[in-house]
Amino acid sequence: MRKATALREASSITGRATVGFLATALFLNAALSWGQEKASQPSRALGEVILPPPQTKGGLSLDEALARRRSIRQFTSQPLTLAEIGQLLWAAQGITEPNKGLRTSPSAGAMFPLEIYLLAPDGIFHYVPKGHRLERLGNEDKRRALAGGPSGASYLREAAVDIVVTGIVARTTVKFRADESTRYMQFEAGHVTQNVLLEATALGLGAVCVGGMSDAKVRQIIPLAAGEESLYIIPVGRPR
Repeated sequence: MRKATALREASSITGRATVGFLATALFLNAALSWGQEKASQPSRALGEVILPPPQTKGGLSLDEALARRRSIRQFTSQPLTLAEIGQLLWAAQGITEPNKGLRTSPSAGAMFPLEIYLLAPDGIFHYVPKGHRLERLGNEDKRRALAGGPSGASYLREAAVDIVVTGIVARTTVKFRADESTRYMQFEAGHVTQNVLLEATALGLGAVCVGGMSDAKVRQIIPLAAGEESLYIIPVGRPR
């Protein structure tokens, strides 16, 4: 109860006031949850944050979201709330059928080769669908590095957050041929990205999908696993 109460008091994961909140949340969750991790599965995380429960009913219909969706590349400096971030990540890979672990986006053979990362002003995070939580992987703002400096894509550094979609094709080759596995993983990245774009629209936010990223640059910023490759970046923020 203490950790849920503390987490729901946050208004933003990106504003200055949230830095203190995240520190408290990370401490509480480390104390309450860290001992539950399996010793055989060493974690990259520096701590974790439990996200607010996702909402399954909204004020905008799917048809309206489809009609309103546009690629937005100009954002204000206003941060997103923790609830908004949680909703976006749930749309990407949230669990909708707990018994089987099925998610918001389809996956060939339910092999789930994708991983979702979040780059925010106060750090780098990894989304964990089970438990609807974030693992902190770093404390620095890497949005500018992802954009490639002042001359890079400005929307990557100006967006409130950058959502990075990656994939591990080896998870799918357990069940399918190598050529099929690559194709299915890429299809799945498209499913996830469209979900995020529509969710952003439903929340009154702006977003754009970016496929022309450098895998090497992403690797310099996010501690990807062996065989894990970047597939999509989705900057999200409040439209300017």
